Amino acid sequence: MLTEKAKYKAKVLVFWEKHGLEATVDAFPVSRPTLFLWKKKLKESGGKLESLNDKKRIPKTRRKREWSFEVRQKIKQIRYDPLHPNLGPEKAYPLLAAFCEENNLKCPKARTVARIISDDPEKMRIFPQKISHFGKIKKANRQKVLRKPKSLKPEYSGHLIALDTIEKFINGTRRYVITFEDIYTRFNFAWATKSHASKAAEEFFELCLKVFPYSFNFLYALTDNGSEFKKHYESKIGLHYTAT
Repeated sequence: MLTEKAKYKAKVLVFWEKHGLEATVDAFPVSRPTLFLWKKKLKESGGKLESLNDKKRIPKTRRKREWSFEVRQKIKQIRYDPLHPNLGPEKAYPLLAAFCEENNLKCPKARTVARIISDDPEKMRIFPQKISHFGKIKKANRQKVLRKPKSLKPEYSGHLIALDTIEKFINGTRRYVITFEDIYTRFNFAWATKSHASKAAEEFFELCLKVFPYSFNFLYALTDNGSEFKKHYESKIGLHYTAT
């Protein structure tokens, strides 16, 4: 693909060919070596204008966060503490700073601690076990949540929809407003209900199918992973993503 900058370079080279070097340097804010470099690139590519496109300037060797094993292990130990599990970087920082000062180690700032946690494959996160009133550990039936890929962008109506629930108190009565939005067309629809169950979300989705004004084939749905978007709703919609 030919960029606007490459077209500009080609225009300058054509002007140079027609009016000469001195006139080109006077007419355009381009130095003599730059002109010869552009001409060389064009010649080496066999006259292909795409060769004038700017190349990526990302360094081959990027900087990496390199912190000592002791610092990383201490962050993990703080996060794995059963009394205060998954402590955030701001709260973990004072504990880490005290450890680093005691052991004469360089201490990362709270923001860097957050990045170190993010770099870890498991995010240094633990899931505390739930214990019943009988003293037995409850089995956690965890289901893997599909996260929306950052590269996913809607290309047509119905390609990606978003649903959410808002809690309202009207005259002392609790109501749930379920909202629907088609991300591509920005069509919106809302419905108030007394129930927060997945059956209500399923019923709401059936209403959306009736009122949606465009030709559609709903492919992906985006929710906040609330309980109302489980069970009946999930079996109705099929594949749905959780907002990241």
